Amino acid sequence: MDPGPETPRGGVEAVDRALVLLTCFRDGATSLGLAELADRSGLNKSTILRICVSLLRRGFLERGEDGRYRIGPALWRLGACYRDALQLPSTLRPELHRLCEDIGETASFYVRDGDTRLCLFREEPARAIRHTLQEGASLPLSYGATALVLRAFGPAWDPNLDDIRQAGHAITRGARDPDVAAVAVPVQRQATLLGALALSGPVHRFDAQQVEHMIRVLKQSADRIVA
Repeated sequence: MDPGPETPRGGVEAVDRALVLLTCFRDGATSLGLAELADRSGLNKSTILRICVSLLRRGFLERGEDGRYRIGPALWRLGACYRDALQLPSTLRPELHRLCEDIGETASFYVRDGDTRLCLFREEPARAIRHTLQEGASLPLSYGATALVLRAFGPAWDPNLDDIRQAGHAITRGARDPDVAAVAVPVQRQATLLGALALSGPVHRFDAQQVEHMIRVLKQSADRIVA
């Protein structure tokens, strides 16, 4: 049954449901079957199939020969537009590569997206054991070094994180994964927070001496990014 053009909250229910489906592609899920979409979205399969017809037509989804759905090129184009609209320095990507090469750990850049943090860019080292991230991954703001930096230095900064503001960096060990540690610093232009720059990797490689070195290198990199 058609739910009608608008929800009581003033939105369009069909659009809300389509967006719910698209947000099912998270946590590394590059493709999903109908049953998985139903489980993640809470929508029934017949509704999902109808919505998918429109999303497929507009390029927001693709369907493989195995019948599984994956994100389509239209979302990639919108994501590229979003990153361009942020007007981030052109030095950002080269600095991530430099950090990754010099330190040998995963280098990443996050921005705040409402109540989440979004990994916009990342570079991973060639070593076999490393922290693997996906560009576009959305993670909670409740834990993690980049989350603490985004909360501590953002416009609505968290007064409970004054120690991080004073130190100018955040360090976490096992915040999201017990085997992963991270160090993050803010990237600021004229006191405006652009995002959080981080190094992450296996916790056993983040001893006190190495972490101090990472903090110095990250802060130098953040300065070069906005220079």
